[in-house]
Amino acid sequence: MGYKRKTTMGYTLEFEIYESGGCAYHKVGDKLKYPEDRGIMCPWLLDSASGMINVLRFGGTLPWKYTGTPYEKEIDPEGVTTEFVRCPDPTSDGVVLKIIRKKQ
Repeated sequence: MGYKRKTTMGYTLEFEIYESGGCAYHKVGDKLKYPEDRGIMCPWLLDSASGMINVLRFGGTLPWKYTGTPYEKEIDPEGVTTEFVRCPDPTSDGVVLKIIRKKQ
């Protein structure tokens, strides 16, 4: 009998590539599951998202809402919550990742 570590505390996390200017790893509309698809994600993008992933997977939300922008969030602790994060590539090739948290 072993210890099984909880990784999402009652939530599922999915990622969607929201913007991509020419990234070699990801195209707009690509969908990934966390943590299952970590190995196929750009490591720089995953690193950029890691803080937000940790907040969301344990039930937290981030305070900014991006009101009036294309990145306006949904926040519903009992349903769907979204967050957006950019990769560190400062060129037009950079990626915007949409993180989608759903209550299990």
